[in-house]
Amino acid sequence: MLKNYFKIAIAVLRRRKFFTFISLFGISFTLTILMVATAFMDKVLSPDYPDLKRDRSLYVDRIEIRNSKEGWVNMGNVSLHFLKQYVSTLKNVEKMGISSSPKASNAYVNNKKLVIEYKYTNADYWNVLDYKFIEGKAFSQKEIDNAELVAVISKETKEDYFGDEKSVVGKYISADNINYRVIGVVENVSKTLRNFSGDMFLPYTISKQQDNDNGLMGIYNAVLLAKTKQDVPKMKNEFDKMMKKVPIPADFDKVYCNADPHFTSLTRRIGGNSTNTGVTKVVSMLGVLILLFLLLPTINLVNINITRIMERSSEIGVRKAFGASSKTLVYQFVVENMILTFLGGIIGLVLSMVVIYLINGANLVSNMRLTMNFSVLFYSLIACLLFGLISGVYPAWRMSKLNVVKALKA
Repeated sequence: MLKNYFKIAIAVLRRRKFFTFISLFGISFTLTILMVATAFMDKVLSPDYPDLKRDRSLYVDRIEIRNSKEGWVNMGNVSLHFLKQYVSTLKNVEKMGISSSPKASNAYVNNKKLVIEYKYTNADYWNVLDYKFIEGKAFSQKEIDNAELVAVISKETKEDYFGDEKSVVGKYISADNINYRVIGVVENVSKTLRNFSGDMFLPYTISKQQDNDNGLMGIYNAVLLAKTKQDVPKMKNEFDKMMKKVPIPADFDKVYCNADPHFTSLTRRIGGNSTNTGVTKVVSMLGVLILLFLLLPTINLVNINITRIMERSSEIGVRKAFGASSKTLVYQFVVENMILTFLGGIIGLVLSMVVIYLINGANLVSNMRLTMNFSVLFYSLIACLLFGLISGVYPAWRMSKLNVVKALKA
């Protein structure tokens, strides 16, 4: 029975090429946008190099100090003093990776200026994160204690500064008139991972911005790594208890700082303050955007389908006159629409791969490489199914209610 529906549906779609083309274009264009957007979100939200231990990690990168009476609010990154004096005492933290906010320095190669973005880190940073070393190694605690001028650079920096040199370990890279000895080269990191991308990584002990005033605010952020996934809630609870014991600076009455899972840490800034994670706001915005992506083209497809069906009213009248039931006709039109939807989905998938290839080639976001993985494909298939059902059921129902006599007169 279903085989007959498919044969009839394909015959009809061949006959009505204009409406078939319009429907396919609408479906494939919308799904292309949806799949590319999903690939981008998957890149941002899923564990990605070098941050591959998110199920065991909490992120600390913002502190807020308030004077509630006068309305003063200071917010920014945390200080090295805060991380060493308070956070490092937590028993459920196995390791703490510390890094600074990025800063730009200038280097000159063959009379051309090269801007190098550098960060300061501690030794455990390289144990918490999983950077891929192309050559060399990370700096050790000994090199940090001795404040040695050593550097780990990215593959991109190696190519831009040293050219075609096969090995650069032991060579020197000069930035802002300071010579650093290269001890390691790591694979490039996408700029979508704002806390972990960088051109050059240096020991934090050589920073000129040392936190000598014992303040809570500074230029650093941290990743707290638990021993197991099950220890993460304990680690967060311990962090929250610790914050209640942190001394509040003079002229202020409240201090807020959070150790968050990855997604919450991304939305925290959107929330506006440390008492609001922003998760609800972000999820709501994403939900509205997805709804619009699905709803607007679906409405257009419903209108196209209604027009297509009404143009076939005489055919419907004849079939009804010869005993075709409303149920049979509804099945036929739904099958037609599902075929259109899945054809549009295949075209959309091909177009998505082309668009993603072009985006990766254009390097619109430095070192970002979008991919079509199984989760993206799964959500795309769900979107196809929704398109087919939503845009096909209502027009088919309208068609089934057509009066035989009026349909034959049309």
